[in-house]
Amino acid sequence: MKIAIGSDHVGYQYKDEIINHLNKNGYQCQDFGAFNEDRTAYPIYAKVVCTAVIAGGFDRGILICGTGVGMSIAANKFQGIRAVVCSEPYSAMLSMQHNDTNILSFGARVIGIELAKMIIDAWLSTKFEGGRHQERVDMITDFESNQ
Repeated sequence: MKIAIGSDHVGYQYKDEIINHLNKNGYQCQDFGAFNEDRTAYPIYAKVVCTAVIAGGFDRGILICGTGVGMSIAANKFQGIRAVVCSEPYSAMLSMQHNDTNILSFGARVIGIELAKMIIDAWLSTKFEGGRHQERVDMITDFESNQ
């Protein structure tokens, strides 16, 4: 599985540790920035990660900012993206099972790095259940195409 990952300056240190964690677990990752702790704007990184996922080169994306909220709001503006912000593994797992999320967002100021890894592991190891959930995801997709 290929993962696109991006952060703003607040999530920069988490991003490097998460990439190492994912690589150790057999995932391929591409770092889309930020590449240092200089102050920057999170929508820049939401855009490049979402664009990479939409283009089909990546299976899923991970975004990190201070709370995860700004990144998830920006990500959900892209057609075909279903982003979730999570601060615990259970919601990450259910977001995948029921909503077929393709972007996970969280906040480096909200959760510790070990919890972040647990959230990511739960999300990446979960499969979309389809069925009645597919009908609901299709409804969301229809909302996008009817605007």
